[in-house]
Amino acid sequence: MSMTLAANLPVVFAALAAFCVTMYVLADGFDLGVGTLFLLAPRNEDRDLMMASIEPVWDANETWLVMGGTLLLAAFPASYYVLLPAFYLPVMLMLFGLIFRGIAFEFRLQTVAFRWVWDIAFAGGSLVATLSQGLILGGLIKGVKIENGMFAGGIFDVVSLLGLACGAGLVGGYALLGAGWLIWKTDGPTQVFAREVAHSALILAAGMMLVVSAWSSWSVPEVAARWFAWPNMAFLVPVPVLTTALLLTIWRRIWIGREAEVFLLAIIIFLLGLVGLVVSLWPYVVPRQITIWNGVSDPQTLVFAGTGLIIVIPIVLAYQAHAYWVFRGKTRHR
Repeated sequence: MSMTLAANLPVVFAALAAFCVTMYVLADGFDLGVGTLFLLAPRNEDRDLMMASIEPVWDANETWLVMGGTLLLAAFPASYYVLLPAFYLPVMLMLFGLIFRGIAFEFRLQTVAFRWVWDIAFAGGSLVATLSQGLILGGLIKGVKIENGMFAGGIFDVVSLLGLACGAGLVGGYALLGAGWLIWKTDGPTQVFAREVAHSALILAAGMMLVVSAWSSWSVPEVAARWFAWPNMAFLVPVPVLTTALLLTIWRRIWIGREAEVFLLAIIIFLLGLVGLVVSLWPYVVPRQITIWNGVSDPQTLVFAGTGLIIVIPIVLAYQAHAYWVFRGKTRHR
């Protein structure tokens, strides 16, 4: 293997990991958002339609979470043995939340008298999973305590005001994605409900984005230096400007735009948010401690993992594209 290729492999695998995380956030984000909005729906018929709209695709969406976690373990083991102990609490809560959602999918339609139990399990699991992801995001921005190359903090270190703000922002952002999905995939009273709740979701997401951005810049000097040092600032200022413009556009288009417009614009906002996260954290796999170059696996492991990814990623993308195509159009009551 040439020296140039070996030097570039960490960047390639960091890009692949970022791709998997992005696909998970976008693919699973809207169905977590639908779950978050579940108990707010005014009628049982609305909840039936909401669940039916994501039922054909939700399970495959979470494939990206498994793929991203496996890729991090294979390509950047240092991130795994440092970050996993630091994030045990939110990771376990997220997994339990996702499990409750999966059980609710299977059992809700099989009962009548206790359907409310599975409604709560579905909504609660969605909310817990989303808040847990927010705590992980806050922990990544803030950084973790390391001594002698290992995590040296406590299990509750991940619980912080920054993490809670990130969790609230994700609740708003996923709810906006979910509302956009419902506007696109449903009609009648369910679509009206989605349009109404989209305003509140947008306000929460925008407010928490502002809070998290300001808090990160104030509390983490490295993040502030990355964004506000010259000439970085000149290149990065389009990100918040474009994000603000898109948020205002969504606000105006909720009632008058094309049905898919809110959903697509919300996706772009999430992509801009992920760009901002990469800017703040690059090139670390463990924030401000371990870079992608000194935390990467050996070249043989990367080649082996890369061969598998070359095979698996196109198959997953093709499967999901086929599923979305087959179940295109409006979701109707059974």
